[in-house]
Amino acid sequence: MTDDLKKLIEAAKTAKPTAEHREQQRRSFVYGNTHFENELITREMVDREAEKLAKEK
Repeated sequence: MTDDLKKLIEAAKTAKPTAEHREQQRRSFVYGNTHFENELITREMVDREAEKLAKEK
């Protein structure tokens, strides 16, 4: 492993994702898992449902 890669790994360990980044990752995870099972699922559908859930909070 190169020194540059080691530095990047160490930096990643202490990185604090923003709430927006976590939400993007959550939606990406949902899309990936649901689209895998049902190809009719789109990113737009995931975003729409996520927005509905956010409004309910």
